[in-house]
Amino acid sequence: MGMKMVNKRFLAVLVLSLSLITIPFVHASAITSCTLDSDTYDQGEAGYIEVTIYNDENEKIRITELTATINHYYIDGNEYYQKFFTDAVLPIEIPPGESETFTIPFSLPTIIASGYVNVQVRATTEEWRPLLEIWFGSEHPTYQPLLYIESPYKEQLAEQTAINDQLERELDEQTSINQSTTNIMYMLGATTAVFAAMTVLLFLKNRTRAV
Repeated sequence: MGMKMVNKRFLAVLVLSLSLITIPFVHASAITSCTLDSDTYDQGEAGYIEVTIYNDENEKIRITELTATINHYYIDGNEYYQKFFTDAVLPIEIPPGESETFTIPFSLPTIIASGYVNVQVRATTEEWRPLLEIWFGSEHPTYQPLLYIESPYKEQLAEQTAINDQLERELDEQTSINQSTTNIMYMLGATTAVFAAMTVLLFLKNRTRAV
């Protein structure tokens, strides 16, 4: 009985080894979606990445690790790396033809440089081999979303722009008031001139009659 079990196990290992040599490698899993919870982030802000992993194999797979590595620069120009892990309790199995969605929370440094930052999302998977009844190391699907860090001066620029716009509106209003005042003065001057001319004419007319 023991010898038969050993021979069966040996045969299974031999078949598995031959299959790995002769059969082309097939992707057992893929990251089909990888999105950030915001379009832009401020320095020191926290967020999360939502990752969907699909099992396109005939056997179940399991996720043993899921990370996001952020390669960024500090304001001092030095390069740094941060690695964040999924908040899910691993390993998690995914049946054939199905997907599972995970989240990876992260937090940014307060002195991170502004601009686009490359994020390397990487999963470690294993595939179930029913012939041997073991989990076999499969592959490492990856994804690279872009994360954008807003400039810390944008808010100051927006405030200054708002102040400038307000000053411009006040200047336009004052210019309009001044123009209206000038027009009224011109009208008063013209009216005064007309009255003066009429007074002179009446005076001359009355004098002529008197003579």
